Amino acid sequence: MTLQLGLNTFGDLYPGPDGQMLSGAQVIRNVVAEAALADRVGLDFFGIGEHHREDFAVSSPETVLAGIATVTERIRLGSAVTVLSSDDPVRVYQRFATVDALSSGRAEVILGRGSFTESFPLFGYPLDQYEALFEEKLQLFDRLRTEGVIDWEGRLRAPVRGLEVHPKTESGSLPTWIAVGGSPQSVVRAAHYGLPVIFAIIGGSPAAFAPFADYYRQALEHFGKEAQPVAFHSPGYVAETDEQAREEFFPHQAYTHARIGRERGWGPLTRAEFDAMCGPEGAYFVGSPETVARKIVRSSAALGAARFDLKYAVGTLDHARMTRSIELFGTEVRRYVEDMTADLPAGLPD
Repeated sequence: MTLQLGLNTFGDLYPGPDGQMLSGAQVIRNVVAEAALADRVGLDFFGIGEHHREDFAVSSPETVLAGIATVTERIRLGSAVTVLSSDDPVRVYQRFATVDALSSGRAEVILGRGSFTESFPLFGYPLDQYEALFEEKLQLFDRLRTEGVIDWEGRLRAPVRGLEVHPKTESGSLPTWIAVGGSPQSVVRAAHYGLPVIFAIIGGSPAAFAPFADYYRQALEHFGKEAQPVAFHSPGYVAETDEQAREEFFPHQAYTHARIGRERGWGPLTRAEFDAMCGPEGAYFVGSPETVARKIVRSSAALGAARFDLKYAVGTLDHARMTRSIELFGTEVRRYVEDMTADLPAGLPD
């Protein structure tokens, strides 16, 4: 069994060594450095999310990925996620095909609807068409993946009649995933297009998503599609010990929870809730390399997942600590995961 390990970041803004908040420009430069480190320590994927808020630095993942492509050699590069509903499928495909060229074929795109809505008024899209926009644009994007002549017409976007889109990828198609939060409709949609899924698991238990993964595979079979990989992503942090990891990560996760909670009506994150989420059944992958690896292996087995992406950046967590977490994730966690999965499917670690 070969289990791939990746990283995700949204480019959260955080303070520098002097306690002052870094500029978005500096955070973006640090993201490039973090991706280069991820490549050096042997990780498989680096993804960047798209946001249009003051607390995140990255609004154009493809632009940052293009920079990363020129300073890395083997790691795959993608979005996490691209908010297709408020973008244009043609331009998304062109931008990622460009990243694919710069990276010599290492680009992939993860399409989703996004958990924030700031991009809709910013780009002039009505929120009451949230679902319809995604469905229609995904249909067009799927046609674009053929990289041939496109004849397409929808209701919400101008038609494309007898045109080709450039540049084309050297492989003939752009690897494309669908990000889902765990709804039956989302996994059926991904299966309908024969696209792999990645589950965003930010609460509850990763094992609770196993029925959705099974349902996705059944839907692929129902639609006569080939088997596709499943992946998942969760917040996490790696330090030398479980206690150190929890102590260092908690204030930053609590900060983010409170910031977003003020908008969504959540209560504050208590330490007891946080510790439960860091436990064996929780959604936070926080702890020593062995603890995090053990949780990755068990969760991946429950989902039948081929890749796990650690959302390593959160809130005010600083660059130095993120760098150390990436180093441990790419060396120690990977080593433990490889050892634990060497005998699979014979059994799982206790």
